[in-house]
Amino acid sequence: MTVGADPLAGLDETRRRWTEQAWARIDRKRLRDLIAAMVDIASPTGDEAPLARHITRTLAERGIESHTMYLDDRQANSWGRLRGDGTGPDLLLYAPIDTVTSGNVEEDLPWAADTLRPDLTARAVADDDYVIGLGASNPKGHAACVQAAVEAIRAAELPLTGDLLVGFGAGGMPTNARPGVGNPRRNTGQGVGCSFLLEQGVWADFALIAKPGWTVSWEEVGLSWFEITVYGSHTYVGSRHRLPYRNSVALAGEVALRLERWFPEYSAAHRDGLVSPQGMVANIRGGWERTASFTPQLVRMMVDLRLSPRTTPTAAKREIVAAVRSIAAELDARVDVEQIVAIRGESSDPRMWLCRSAVQAWEAADGGPHREVRDGSGATDANILRGRGIPTVRVGMPKVLDAPFEVDFAMGMNTVELREAERLTRYLVRVAVDTVTRTLEEVGIN
Repeated sequence: MTVGADPLAGLDETRRRWTEQAWARIDRKRLRDLIAAMVDIASPTGDEAPLARHITRTLAERGIESHTMYLDDRQANSWGRLRGDGTGPDLLLYAPIDTVTSGNVEEDLPWAADTLRPDLTARAVADDDYVIGLGASNPKGHAACVQAAVEAIRAAELPLTGDLLVGFGAGGMPTNARPGVGNPRRNTGQGVGCSFLLEQGVWADFALIAKPGWTVSWEEVGLSWFEITVYGSHTYVGSRHRLPYRNSVALAGEVALRLERWFPEYSAAHRDGLVSPQGMVANIRGGWERTASFTPQLVRMMVDLRLSPRTTPTAAKREIVAAVRSIAAELDARVDVEQIVAIRGESSDPRMWLCRSAVQAWEAADGGPHREVRDGSGATDANILRGRGIPTVRVGMPKVLDAPFEVDFAMGMNTVELREAERLTRYLVRVAVDTVTRTLEEVGIN
């Protein structure tokens, strides 16, 4: 923030006073405790119910109407509401609550790390101005900021015209059900909790999703997953010099390398607006683990291809099919492509009320013109909210960069700086106060 900047710039005197009253109820220790308590309750995708119940309880303890919404006996959302007088717009502050890794050695190693480091376990550790633990920043630090914001507004007893809703959603990670843990449904991720929340009537005129990135985003990528099957021949190592030999494992490696060279071309072709959609080969599977003496007839790999809001899943499918056909022709091989997941990228109108209010609040908080980030390739539940017709912006904390310890991808997900959490909480309060104290006409709703 620029020295001398006015963090309340753009607000009228009444809303300045209301925002200051709510800001006075924000406490960094409370934020740390909220984050630590969330981290201490493991919530891998598909098993969020214990954390959802905890959030519902803690909201109720602060006098906030709150509910636990079950998708099944293991997966649940939490949501709460401060009621307005019904004359103004409703705003949803939203954050997911699930983590992509579980904190269990059996599930996470060796894929996430060599050992289960402290930041990969569901146990919060305070280190000066940082909280470290599984999901401490993404998503739990952001969820804690949402909770702290609604608590502060409730404590300030402000006169609201519209309802302020808070949602804490299960299944926000880009994943299907975790294998071997007995989840009753395959669709435990990909925004299933957010979708269910809306289906069950938790709806608003506008939504703000708290996810990493200190910028205001009104659009983001979607995603398509593809299963690519590479065919070779099933044979025996003792016969490779006597029989036709086409090792599908080696061939799959060649296909993967060529795809990795194609992805930057795809990204460059679709870089537009706020997005720069990326792609990657995520895994290769094939053969019998019980033996090293026989090749499999086929090998499968999975690809995640991100989608601009201007690219439909079917259009993306045609592009990757064309790329794979070209690769297959180069290798004189049979390679099949099947689309197995499709979440469309979505946009909101940057001229709509919430986006204008969010940008104004960002500029006041940062002390300068809003900096649009134009290379986004992360997908969130914002696509679910926008796709259902709710104008939505995404704002969050920057990932930790200047910590007094090494920060890799996982550590960035699992470390939150309390100073940034407090700034985001204050930001959320300002945007909420600026919205749910307005008339419908003021925010462009007829």
